[in-house]
Amino acid sequence: MIDTHCHIDLYPNPEKLLRELDKQGITVISVTNLPSHFEMGIPYFKSLKRIRLALGMHPLYAENHFKEFPSFTRLVDITSYIGEVGLDFSREGLSTKDIQVSSFRKILKLIQDKKKILSIHSRKAEREVLSHLIEFKAKGAIFHWYSGPIKLILEIANSGYFFSINNAMIKSKAGQARISKIPRNKILTETDGPFVEIKGKPVKSSDVKEIIIYLSQLWNCSYSEANKIVNDNFKNLLSTIR
Repeated sequence: MIDTHCHIDLYPNPEKLLRELDKQGITVISVTNLPSHFEMGIPYFKSLKRIRLALGMHPLYAENHFKEFPSFTRLVDITSYIGEVGLDFSREGLSTKDIQVSSFRKILKLIQDKKKILSIHSRKAEREVLSHLIEFKAKGAIFHWYSGPIKLILEIANSGYFFSINNAMIKSKAGQARISKIPRNKILTETDGPFVEIKGKPVKSSDVKEIIIYLSQLWNCSYSEANKIVNDNFKNLLSTIR
């Protein structure tokens, strides 16, 4: 199983969770919201084979970007994974729009010649995010929890980018509508834990099994076939940084 976007550092007991995930053998990309969070967490990830920590600069933390960016630059070569980064032009993020765009473009320019996988936040800014990714020739990008226009999905996929879907998406009509339009070879799984909950408890990476079951029903295939498709997609994503 593969969880391409979760926030291990935001769970109540991150160290315990890391030990559990390591034993379970689940492949996980744990994103961070700021470079200072990444720097605190990286010592706990160094010995793990399947769990990676991503260097983030979350758009909703834009007020911290100026003071944090020197650290981002210093830490960028420590990991192959960048996230959570992107833009948020919702009501919550609109007031920092200019800072977000400046930071996102600086990040894309910084990693332009580096082999990186990006986990992208794009709420209410999907077209703008895609435009910046294409301009800077980003390759390994994942649109996490995509909630944008359905008509943009194929354009994103045809640009070579992926989508990670979670347990909340498969339970909403809007999420299901978007998932149905994503090409099979561009779908990955995520949890966005602990922000998504199942029966009142934060979702865990092992709960991606529920997403694979949903995909097997959507695609009219077996669980193992659906799981193989997602795993092959992840391998194809990784090939962009090799």
